[in-house]
Amino acid sequence: MLKVAILDMYKGEPNQGMRNIHEILDDYAKAHGISIRKNVYDIRGKGEVPNLDYDVYISSGGPGSPIAIEGWEDDWIKLIHSIILHNENFAFKKYVFLICHSFQLMCHHFKLATVSQRQSESFGIFPMHPTHSGKHNKYTGKLPDPFYAVDSRKWQVIKPDAEAMAVMGAKILAIEKERPHLPYERATMAIQFTPEIFGTQFHPEADADGMYHYLVSEEKKKVVIENYGLEKYEDMLAHLRDPDKIRLTQAKMIPIFLDEAFHLKFKEVQLT
Repeated sequence: MLKVAILDMYKGEPNQGMRNIHEILDDYAKAHGISIRKNVYDIRGKGEVPNLDYDVYISSGGPGSPIAIEGWEDDWIKLIHSIILHNENFAFKKYVFLICHSFQLMCHHFKLATVSQRQSESFGIFPMHPTHSGKHNKYTGKLPDPFYAVDSRKWQVIKPDAEAMAVMGAKILAIEKERPHLPYERATMAIQFTPEIFGTQFHPEADADGMYHYLVSEEKKKVVIENYGLEKYEDMLAHLRDPDKIRLTQAKMIPIFLDEAFHLKFKEVQLT
C-alpha cells in the first residue's frame, strides 16, 4: 500500500485540480496493481493537517495570494519543515509534490525567488522549456523541449536567488517561454527543491477534457482572446487533441513521481 496525503488548497472554490489528482492516483493504482490509501486535508478551509504517517504528500493549487498571511500558512510550513527534517535523518524518505499555489508558497517561504503578482492572468496551454538540469532530471527529462502544460495563475515566481537555491540544493528545471516583445522576466516553472520535494508552477495534473470545458466557458475564452488573440485560443483547443501536448505531461510527470515513492516503499518493505 502507498499512503498519500492530498492537501486541498482550494479554499472551497470549485476546481478541476482535486478531481484530476484523484483520477491520476486511481489510474496509477490500477495500472500497477497496488493499493493507494488517500486522505484529503482541507488545510486552508478547515485547518486540517496530516501527520508524518504518509509516504507521499501532494499539495494542490489554489486561489488568492501566496504571500498574504491568512493564518493557516504556519501549519503548512511546519509540515514541510517536518518532512525535510525527517528526510535528513531517516533512510526511508517521504515525497512531496507541490502544484502552483503550493509551489509559490514554498518559494516565498524559503526566499528562493521573488513571488509577485502578474500584470495579467495567465490562463491556457503554453510551452515550458527545460533548463540544462531539467533535461537530465527524472521528472522533466522524459518530456520534449518544449513540453506543454496548463498554466493558470495570477502570480509568478521570478528572479531566483542563486545563493538561496544553492544552500537548499534546489535546481530550476523549467522556465516559461521567452517573450522578446515584452519587457518581463521569464517565470520559473519547475524546481527540484530537494531530492524528495518537487514542484511546478503549472498544472501537470490537468486533463484535456476538463481543460476543454474551462476554455470554452465565456469567461475564460474572453481572458485568453483578450490576452493572446483568437489564433492562440484556437491553437490551445487544438493542443487538447494532441497526445504529445498536455496529455503527455499529465501521463508522465506525476506518475513518474509516484514511481519514485512506490519503489522506495517497496525497498522499505523488503528491508523490514
